[in-house]
Amino acid sequence: METKIPVVVLGATGAVGQRFVQLLADHPWFVIGGLAASELNCGRRYAEACRWVLRGDLPSSVSEWVVQPLDPALLKAKGAGATHPAAIAFSALPAAVARDVEPLFARAGYAVCSNASAFRYDSDVPLLIPEVNPDHLVLIERQRVERGWQGFITTNPNCTVTGIAAVLKPLDAAFGVRRVFAVSMQAVSGAGYPGVSSLDILDNVLPWISGEEEKIERETRLLLGRIVDGKRVEADVAVSAQANRVPVVDGHTVCLSLGFEQRPSVDEAVAVLAGFRGPEEVQALPSAPERPILVRHRPDRPQPRLDREAAGGMAVTVGRVRPCALLDLRLVLVVHNTLRGAANGSVLNAELLVAQGYVG
Repeated sequence: METKIPVVVLGATGAVGQRFVQLLADHPWFVIGGLAASELNCGRRYAEACRWVLRGDLPSSVSEWVVQPLDPALLKAKGAGATHPAAIAFSALPAAVARDVEPLFARAGYAVCSNASAFRYDSDVPLLIPEVNPDHLVLIERQRVERGWQGFITTNPNCTVTGIAAVLKPLDAAFGVRRVFAVSMQAVSGAGYPGVSSLDILDNVLPWISGEEEKIERETRLLLGRIVDGKRVEADVAVSAQANRVPVVDGHTVCLSLGFEQRPSVDEAVAVLAGFRGPEEVQALPSAPERPILVRHRPDRPQPRLDREAAGGMAVTVGRVRPCALLDLRLVLVVHNTLRGAANGSVLNAELLVAQGYVG
Protein backbone atom coordinates (compact mmCIF):
# COMPACT_ATOMS: atom_id res chain seq x y z
CA MET A 1 0.00 0.00 0.00
CA GLU A 2 1.61 3.25 -1.19
CA THR A 3 -0.16 5.55 1.28
CA LYS A 4 -1.08 4.29 4.72
CA ILE A 5 -4.62 4.81 5.97
CA PRO A 6 -4.84 7.02 9.09
CA VAL A 7 -6.73 5.54 12.03
CA VAL A 8 -7.73 6.63 15.51
CA VAL A 9 -7.93 4.56 18.69
CA LEU A 10 -10.89 5.17 21.01
CA GLY A 11 -10.25 4.19 24.62
CA ALA A 12 -6.52 4.26 23.92
CA THR A 13 -5.39 4.26 27.56
CA GLY A 14 -7.02 0.96 28.61
CA ALA A 15 -5.55 -2.52 28.23
CA VAL A 16 -7.24 -3.30 24.88
CA GLY A 17 -6.58 0.24 23.66
CA GLN A 18 -2.91 -0.27 24.41
CA ARG A 19 -2.99 -3.47 22.34
CA PHE A 20 -4.38 -1.47 19.44
CA VAL A 21 -1.60 1.10 19.78
CA GLN A 22 1.04 -1.63 19.96
CA LEU A 23 -0.30 -3.45 16.90
CA LEU A 24 -0.84 -0.32 14.81
CA ALA A 25 2.47 1.40 15.56
CA ASP A 26 4.21 -0.42 12.67
CA HIS A 27 1.27 -1.73 10.66
CA PRO A 28 1.92 -2.01 6.89
CA TRP A 29 -1.49 -0.54 5.91
CA PHE A 30 -2.46 1.75 8.80
CA VAL A 31 -0.89 4.68 10.64
CA ILE A 32 -2.13 6.06 13.95
CA GLY A 33 -3.60 9.50 13.45
CA GLY A 34 -5.09 10.16 16.87
CA LEU A 35 -5.59 8.77 20.36
CA ALA A 36 -8.80 9.44 22.27
CA ALA A 37 -10.03 8.57 25.75
CA SER A 38 -12.35 9.70 28.52
CA GLU A 39 -12.42 13.22 29.94
CA LEU A 40 -10.22 12.03 32.81
CA ASN A 41 -7.28 11.61 30.43
CA CYS A 42 -7.98 14.27 27.80
CA GLY A 43 -5.27 16.87 27.41
CA ARG A 44 -2.55 14.69 28.93
CA ARG A 45 0.44 13.18 27.12
CA TYR A 46 -0.24 9.55 26.19
CA ALA A 47 2.77 8.32 28.17
CA GLU A 48 1.43 10.15 31.20
CA ALA A 49 -2.25 9.24 30.73
CA CYS A 50 -1.82 5.49 30.34
CA ARG A 51 -0.23 2.99 32.69
CA TRP A 52 1.40 0.69 30.13
CA VAL A 53 0.60 -2.91 31.08
CA LEU A 54 1.91 -4.80 28.04
CA ARG A 55 5.28 -6.41 27.48
CA GLY A 56 7.79 -4.11 25.83
CA ASP A 57 7.86 -0.35 25.78
CA LEU A 58 5.11 2.07 24.87
CA PRO A 59 5.74 3.04 21.20
CA SER A 60 7.89 6.17 21.20
CA SER A 61 6.14 7.45 18.08
CA VAL A 62 3.00 8.28 20.11
CA SER A 63 4.32 8.69 23.64
CA GLU A 64 4.22 12.51 23.50
CA TRP A 65 0.88 12.77 21.75
CA VAL A 66 -1.92 14.56 23.56
CA VAL A 67 -4.93 12.38 24.34
CA GLN A 68 -8.01 13.86 22.68
CA PRO A 69 -11.79 13.78 23.32
CA LEU A 70 -14.13 10.98 22.27
CA ASP A 71 -15.80 13.31 19.80
CA PRO A 72 -15.15 13.30 16.03
CA ALA A 73 -15.87 17.02 15.88
CA LEU A 74 -13.06 17.75 18.37
CA LEU A 75 -10.59 14.97 17.60
CA LYS A 76 -7.93 16.24 15.21
CA ALA A 77 -7.16 12.95 13.52
CA LYS A 78 -3.80 13.69 11.96
CA GLY A 79 -0.51 12.37 13.18
CA ALA A 80 2.89 11.10 12.16
CA GLY A 81 2.63 9.83 8.60
CA ALA A 82 -1.04 10.79 8.26
CA THR A 83 -1.70 13.06 5.31
CA HIS A 84 -5.50 13.22 5.56
CA PRO A 85 -8.16 12.73 8.26
CA ALA A 86 -8.58 9.25 9.69
CA ALA A 87 -10.91 6.78 7.99
CA ILE A 88 -11.04 4.04 10.64
CA ALA A 89 -11.77 4.22 14.36
CA PHE A 90 -10.71 1.26 16.47
CA SER A 91 -12.88 1.13 19.57
CA ALA A 92 -11.65 -0.32 22.85
CA LEU A 93 -14.39 1.45 24.80
CA PRO A 94 -16.50 -0.11 27.56
CA ALA A 95 -19.89 -1.18 26.18
CA ALA A 96 -21.83 1.52 28.04
CA VAL A 97 -19.60 4.26 26.62
CA ALA A 98 -19.44 2.70 23.16
CA ARG A 99 -23.23 2.76 22.87
CA ASP A 100 -23.12 6.59 22.82
CA VAL A 101 -19.73 7.29 21.23
CA GLU A 102 -19.42 4.81 18.35
CA PRO A 103 -22.49 6.15 16.46
CA LEU A 104 -20.96 9.65 16.58
CA PHE A 105 -17.95 8.37 14.64
CA ALA A 106 -20.03 6.26 12.24
CA ARG A 107 -22.24 9.27 11.53
CA ALA A 108 -19.11 11.35 10.87
CA GLY A 109 -17.94 8.90 8.20
CA TYR A 110 -15.60 6.61 10.12
CA ALA A 111 -15.50 2.85 9.69
CA VAL A 112 -15.75 1.87 13.35
CA CYS A 113 -14.08 -1.46 14.15
CA SER A 114 -15.33 -2.19 17.62
CA ASN A 115 -14.16 -4.58 20.28
CA ALA A 116 -17.12 -3.58 22.47
CA SER A 117 -20.33 -5.59 22.82
CA ALA A 118 -22.67 -2.57 22.51
CA PHE A 119 -23.81 -3.23 18.91
CA ARG A 120 -22.97 -6.91 18.39
CA TYR A 121 -26.58 -8.00 18.40
CA ASP A 122 -28.03 -5.23 16.26
CA SER A 123 -29.47 -6.86 13.15
CA ASP A 124 -27.69 -4.48 10.73
CA VAL A 125 -24.23 -4.60 12.36
CA PRO A 126 -21.78 -7.29 11.21
CA LEU A 127 -20.39 -9.52 13.96
CA LEU A 128 -17.30 -10.64 12.14
CA ILE A 129 -14.47 -13.16 12.05
CA PRO A 130 -12.95 -12.87 8.54
CA GLU A 131 -12.22 -16.59 8.15
CA VAL A 132 -15.68 -17.53 9.42
CA ASN A 133 -18.30 -15.16 7.97
CA PRO A 134 -16.90 -12.46 5.63
CA ASP A 135 -20.20 -12.53 3.71
CA HIS A 136 -21.86 -10.78 6.68
CA LEU A 137 -20.23 -7.53 5.55
CA VAL A 138 -23.23 -7.02 3.24
CA LEU A 139 -25.08 -5.77 6.34
CA ILE A 140 -23.04 -2.57 6.13
CA GLU A 141 -25.04 -1.15 3.24
CA ARG A 142 -28.30 -1.85 5.05
CA GLN A 143 -26.89 -0.18 8.16
CA ARG A 144 -25.90 2.93 6.25
CA VAL A 145 -29.29 3.24 4.56
CA GLU A 146 -31.41 2.55 7.64
CA ARG A 147 -29.38 4.77 9.99
CA GLY A 148 -28.41 7.49 7.53
CA TRP A 149 -24.71 7.17 8.40
CA GLN A 150 -21.82 8.02 6.10
CA GLY A 151 -19.70 5.49 7.97
CA PHE A 152 -20.63 2.28 9.76
CA ILE A 153 -19.91 -0.02 12.70
CA THR A 154 -18.51 -3.53 12.56
CA THR A 155 -17.78 -5.65 15.62
CA ASN A 156 -15.60 -8.58 16.54
CA PRO A 157 -17.03 -11.20 18.90
CA ASN A 158 -16.38 -12.03 22.51
CA CYS A 159 -12.82 -13.30 23.01
CA THR A 160 -13.90 -16.81 24.01
CA VAL A 161 -16.39 -17.08 21.14
CA THR A 162 -13.62 -16.22 18.67
CA GLY A 163 -11.83 -19.48 19.37
CA ILE A 164 -15.02 -21.53 19.48
CA ALA A 165 -16.45 -20.19 16.21
CA ALA A 166 -13.15 -20.54 14.36
CA VAL A 167 -13.05 -24.24 15.23
CA LEU A 168 -16.73 -24.87 14.59
CA LYS A 169 -16.77 -23.23 11.14
CA PRO A 170 -14.92 -25.96 9.18
CA LEU A 171 -16.56 -28.74 11.19
CA ASP A 172 -20.00 -27.27 10.53
CA ALA A 173 -19.32 -26.94 6.81
CA ALA A 174 -18.18 -30.57 6.62
CA PHE A 175 -20.46 -32.39 9.04
CA GLY A 176 -23.18 -30.01 10.27
CA VAL A 177 -22.75 -28.94 13.90
CA ARG A 178 -26.00 -29.32 15.84
CA ARG A 179 -25.08 -29.35 19.55
CA VAL A 180 -22.27 -27.63 21.42
CA PHE A 181 -21.34 -27.98 25.08
CA ALA A 182 -18.56 -25.54 26.00
CA VAL A 183 -16.63 -25.19 29.25
CA SER A 184 -14.25 -22.22 29.28
CA MET A 185 -11.23 -21.56 31.48
CA GLN A 186 -10.61 -17.87 30.89
CA ALA A 187 -7.47 -15.86 31.57
CA VAL A 188 -7.50 -12.92 33.97
CA SER A 189 -6.49 -10.48 31.21
CA GLY A 190 -9.98 -10.98 29.81
CA ALA A 191 -11.29 -8.96 32.75
CA GLY A 192 -9.24 -5.90 31.73
CA TYR A 193 -6.99 -3.91 34.04
CA PRO A 194 -6.82 -3.99 37.04
CA GLY A 195 -9.19 -6.91 36.57
CA VAL A 196 -9.76 -9.59 39.19
CA SER A 197 -8.46 -9.19 42.73
CA SER A 198 -5.51 -11.47 43.50
CA LEU A 199 -7.25 -12.61 46.69
CA ASP A 200 -10.14 -13.84 44.55
CA ILE A 201 -8.25 -15.62 41.78
CA LEU A 202 -5.02 -17.00 43.30
CA ASP A 203 -5.38 -20.64 44.39
CA ASN A 204 -8.91 -20.52 43.03
CA VAL A 205 -11.32 -20.89 40.11
CA LEU A 206 -14.22 -18.46 39.74
CA PRO A 207 -17.17 -20.39 38.24
CA TRP A 208 -19.09 -17.35 37.01
CA ILE A 209 -18.26 -14.42 34.71
CA SER A 210 -21.08 -11.94 34.34
CA GLY A 211 -22.81 -12.21 30.96
CA GLU A 212 -20.17 -14.52 29.51
CA GLU A 213 -22.20 -17.67 29.06
CA GLU A 214 -24.98 -15.77 27.32
CA LYS A 215 -22.44 -14.20 24.94
CA ILE A 216 -20.89 -17.57 24.10
CA GLU A 217 -24.26 -19.10 23.33
CA ARG A 218 -25.71 -16.28 21.27
CA GLU A 219 -22.65 -15.11 19.39
CA THR A 220 -21.73 -18.63 18.33
CA ARG A 221 -25.12 -18.97 16.64
CA LEU A 222 -24.79 -15.54 15.01
CA LEU A 223 -21.32 -16.23 13.60
CA LEU A 224 -22.37 -19.58 12.15
CA GLY A 225 -25.57 -18.05 10.79
CA ARG A 226 -26.47 -17.11 7.21
CA ILE A 227 -27.50 -13.99 5.36
CA VAL A 228 -30.95 -14.47 3.85
CA ASP A 229 -32.52 -11.65 1.80
CA GLY A 230 -30.08 -9.18 3.35
CA LYS A 231 -30.87 -10.24 6.91
CA ARG A 232 -28.85 -12.28 9.40
CA VAL A 233 -30.38 -15.59 10.45
CA GLU A 234 -28.93 -17.42 13.47
CA ALA A 235 -27.66 -20.96 12.98
CA ASP A 236 -29.89 -23.74 14.25
CA VAL A 237 -27.34 -24.94 16.78
CA ALA A 238 -27.97 -25.70 20.46
CA VAL A 239 -25.17 -24.16 22.55
CA SER A 240 -24.71 -24.66 26.29
CA ALA A 241 -21.82 -22.85 27.98
CA GLN A 242 -20.17 -22.75 31.40
CA ALA A 243 -17.61 -19.98 31.93
CA ASN A 244 -14.82 -19.98 34.52
CA ARG A 245 -12.06 -17.52 35.40
CA VAL A 246 -8.72 -19.19 36.13
CA PRO A 247 -5.30 -17.90 37.32
CA VAL A 248 -3.72 -17.68 33.85
CA VAL A 249 -2.51 -14.32 32.50
CA ASP A 250 -3.30 -14.70 28.78
CA GLY A 251 -4.96 -17.42 26.72
CA HIS A 252 -8.47 -18.83 27.08
CA THR A 253 -8.86 -22.61 27.13
CA VAL A 254 -12.17 -24.17 26.05
CA CYS A 255 -13.29 -27.79 26.26
CA LEU A 256 -15.90 -28.61 23.63
CA SER A 257 -18.23 -31.58 23.23
CA LEU A 258 -19.92 -31.57 19.83
CA GLY A 259 -22.87 -33.28 18.22
CA PHE A 260 -23.16 -33.44 14.42
CA GLU A 261 -25.71 -34.09 11.73
CA GLN A 262 -23.22 -36.53 10.19
CA ARG A 263 -20.92 -38.01 12.82
CA PRO A 264 -17.27 -37.80 11.72
CA SER A 265 -14.44 -40.04 12.80
CA VAL A 266 -11.61 -38.50 14.80
CA ASP A 267 -9.32 -38.69 11.76
CA GLU A 268 -11.91 -37.00 9.54
CA ALA A 269 -12.42 -34.16 12.00
CA VAL A 270 -8.67 -33.64 12.47
CA ALA A 271 -8.13 -33.54 8.71
CA VAL A 272 -10.86 -30.89 8.29
CA LEU A 273 -9.46 -28.75 11.10
CA ALA A 274 -5.85 -29.02 9.92
CA GLY A 275 -6.84 -28.21 6.34
CA PHE A 276 -8.88 -25.12 7.12
CA ARG A 277 -7.52 -21.93 5.54
CA GLY A 278 -10.44 -19.51 5.19
CA PRO A 279 -11.34 -17.58 2.03
CA GLU A 280 -8.53 -16.59 -0.35
CA GLU A 281 -9.19 -12.87 0.10
CA VAL A 282 -8.64 -13.28 3.84
CA GLN A 283 -5.47 -15.34 3.54
CA ALA A 284 -3.74 -12.42 1.81
CA LEU A 285 -4.38 -9.92 4.63
CA PRO A 286 -1.36 -8.74 6.67
CA SER A 287 -2.65 -9.96 10.05
CA ALA A 288 -4.12 -13.25 8.82
CA PRO A 289 -2.30 -16.38 9.99
CA GLU A 290 -1.19 -18.85 7.33
CA ARG A 291 -3.15 -21.53 9.19
CA PRO A 292 -6.02 -20.25 11.36
CA ILE A 293 -6.22 -23.57 13.21
CA LEU A 294 -3.22 -25.57 14.41
CA VAL A 295 -3.77 -29.17 15.52
CA ARG A 296 -1.50 -30.61 18.21
CA HIS A 297 -1.28 -34.37 18.62
CA ARG A 298 0.41 -34.68 22.00
CA PRO A 299 -2.03 -35.70 24.77
CA ASP A 300 -1.03 -32.74 27.00
CA ARG A 301 -1.67 -29.99 24.41
CA PRO A 302 -2.87 -27.34 23.91
CA GLN A 303 -1.75 -25.31 26.92
CA PRO A 304 -2.13 -21.54 27.17
CA ARG A 305 1.47 -20.91 28.17
CA LEU A 306 2.80 -22.95 25.26
CA ASP A 307 0.22 -22.30 22.55
CA ARG A 308 -1.36 -18.85 22.99
CA GLU A 309 1.35 -17.13 20.90
CA ALA A 310 0.91 -19.45 17.88
CA ALA A 311 1.16 -17.44 14.64
CA GLY A 312 1.70 -14.26 16.61
CA GLY A 313 -1.34 -14.99 18.74
CA MET A 314 -3.64 -15.23 15.72
CA ALA A 315 -4.01 -19.02 15.36
CA VAL A 316 -6.36 -21.14 17.45
CA THR A 317 -4.68 -24.30 18.71
CA VAL A 318 -6.68 -27.53 18.98
CA GLY A 319 -5.82 -30.83 20.62
CA ARG A 320 -7.23 -33.91 22.34
CA VAL A 321 -9.72 -34.61 19.55
CA ARG A 322 -11.44 -37.82 20.61
CA PRO A 323 -14.82 -39.57 20.74
CA CYS A 324 -17.44 -38.34 23.20
CA ALA A 325 -19.72 -40.77 25.05
CA LEU A 326 -22.50 -38.16 25.36
CA LEU A 327 -22.29 -36.42 21.96
CA ASP A 328 -20.03 -37.29 19.02
CA LEU A 329 -16.61 -35.68 19.48
CA ARG A 330 -14.75 -33.65 22.12
CA LEU A 331 -11.68 -31.47 21.89
CA VAL A 332 -9.71 -28.73 23.67
CA LEU A 333 -8.74 -25.36 22.18
CA VAL A 334 -6.62 -22.37 23.22
CA VAL A 335 -7.10 -18.86 21.83
CA HIS A 336 -5.13 -15.73 22.71
CA ASN A 337 -7.87 -13.57 24.17
CA THR A 338 -6.29 -10.10 23.84
CA LEU A 339 -4.83 -10.67 20.36
CA ARG A 340 -6.99 -12.95 18.21
CA GLY A 341 -9.91 -12.48 20.57
CA ALA A 342 -9.72 -8.71 20.87
CA ALA A 343 -7.49 -6.01 19.33
CA ASN A 344 -5.85 -8.00 16.53
CA GLY A 345 -9.22 -9.46 15.62
CA SER A 346 -10.48 -5.91 15.05
CA VAL A 347 -7.37 -5.04 13.04
CA LEU A 348 -7.93 -8.07 10.81
CA ASN A 349 -11.55 -6.97 10.35
CA ALA A 350 -10.32 -3.53 9.25
CA GLU A 351 -7.92 -5.09 6.77
CA LEU A 352 -10.80 -7.04 5.25
CA LEU A 353 -12.86 -3.85 5.01
CA VAL A 354 -10.05 -2.21 3.06
CA ALA A 355 -9.56 -5.24 0.80
CA GLN A 356 -13.29 -5.39 0.07
CA GLY A 357 -13.50 -1.69 -0.77
CA TYR A 358 -15.48 -0.50 2.24
CA VAL A 359 -12.60 1.79 3.23
CA GLY A 360 -10.46 3.58 0.70
